Amino acid sequence: MRRGIVFQMEVPHREPMRIRGFDFGNERGTRACAIVGSTRGNEVQQTFICSRLVAMFAGLEQEGLIDPRASVLVLPCINPFSMNVHQRFWPVDRSDINRSFPGDANGGTTERIAAAVLRVAQTYEYGIQLCSFSQQGDFLPHVRIAHQGSISDHSAVLARDFCLPYVVTRTPTAYDESTLNYVWQQNGTHAFSLYSKATDRIDEGSALMVTDAILRFLVSRGVLTSTPKKITGAGSQATLLSEEDLIDLRTKRSAGFLMSTVRVGDRVRKGQKLAQVLDAFDTHVLETLQSPVDGRVFFIRTDSLVQQHMVVLRIAAE
Repeated sequence: MRRGIVFQMEVPHREPMRIRGFDFGNERGTRACAIVGSTRGNEVQQTFICSRLVAMFAGLEQEGLIDPRASVLVLPCINPFSMNVHQRFWPVDRSDINRSFPGDANGGTTERIAAAVLRVAQTYEYGIQLCSFSQQGDFLPHVRIAHQGSISDHSAVLARDFCLPYVVTRTPTAYDESTLNYVWQQNGTHAFSLYSKATDRIDEGSALMVTDAILRFLVSRGVLTSTPKKITGAGSQATLLSEEDLIDLRTKRSAGFLMSTVRVGDRVRKGQKLAQVLDAFDTHVLETLQSPVDGRVFFIRTDSLVQQHMVVLRIAAE
């Protein structure tokens, strides 16, 4: 294992901010896979998963299970300053590093960070980013790809090798064009965004599910020479679906306490009661949300209070 500093800057009243990288395998070999963890300060789960991977790869390297012709890079956190001060975005100007790619070495702070990260990460054949959504809630672990033509078509096939329940493709908008996933693909890297169940807290079960998925993918690509004993599950056959296939359940005209009767990953039947909105002053039922189809709970909001017209659940139809 080799440790390095990808980017460093001085921070007032604190030690310098350093983005640390951990490199495994043959330093002069093929740059096989780069894994990027948290880009935002509240992505605790994403940093935790990467820290687990660092420990795992160190052990696999000692066991000789990394292809001697290849190397793997892990960047657990590219926004340690925001994490240190408990802010989701860059504290000074509220900018988002994952909306700052490809970056600018002479630009603002988040642009300089993005440029430094991309300069290293774009040299790898496969790119895995551990992501979170802006929506507050739990998601079924899955792989997501922003579709950009033939490279994305190939990536969607490769994504099945993670053996997570779903591979979700989506048509990118102008808002996506400054994300790492999008820019990675423009530079010829097969880019995968992996979503765990949690963001600002550690969920060990889904963290293990994602680390297993990454190890399975690297075995399938020949980066790991055999299946490690550290993989605890067999995974599942992935279902490929587009973002438009997910069914949103929204509150209508009700706002109040959200009381859910299901959890993410639960299988549901058409007409089954999934959640209720209760009046915030006397708790009488304002609205009941029912599943419109047979399917699986893909997303569920974890906020205790909800507003009108808010997405509360997303269902993957079966």
